[in-house]
Amino acid sequence: MTIQLLRQRLEQSKGMRLQVEKSLTLLTTEIIQSKRSLRRHEQAREIVREVGLKTQQQLQFHISDITSVALDAVFDDPYALQVEFVQRRNKTECDLYFVRNDEKTDPLSASGGGVVDVAAFALRIASWSMTKPRTMNVMILDEPFKHLKGANANQRVLNIINEISKKLKIQIIMVSDERISREDIVASAERVFEVSINNRKSKVEVI
Repeated sequence: MTIQLLRQRLEQSKGMRLQVEKSLTLLTTEIIQSKRSLRRHEQAREIVREVGLKTQQQLQFHISDITSVALDAVFDDPYALQVEFVQRRNKTECDLYFVRNDEKTDPLSASGGGVVDVAAFALRIASWSMTKPRTMNVMILDEPFKHLKGANANQRVLNIINEISKKLKIQIIMVSDERISREDIVASAERVFEVSINNRKSKVEVI
């Protein structure tokens, strides 16, 4: 093998070495950038997780507090509403329970309908109050407390509706039958319309 051929091979080897060193430098840079990106993603994921937990805590307090206050204002031996966020099928879901004497109860299967009616109304108000921007401040309800028994409980519900309407500045239009005296209904509402049917014709009268 001649000296010239050896020199050619040596130059080729030097070129290959330089190429390998250049590739190694690029790979090292990419690894460093990937590690930085991974740290950023991990930090971002942790921030999202913390924000999610704080949001859930605020929702738990807001929803359970408003509903529990409403139940306490209507019933003599009230339930409290407990809100739990759980992971199912890689999604966060919300479970609602009624709690009394440290015992949890499924709201729809183990409590009276009147309790569910009041809780549903309070949840609707809580949901509306958290909406940003809020929708129009008018809420139309069709017999929302039709399962609620007792004149006292129904009178307390009317008092709650009045208080909520004034504090949140929301107009509540409600269709309801007479579960308390007409005088109490008139005294509790800003305006009352009585609808009757005569000869298949509806008649509306302001009381």
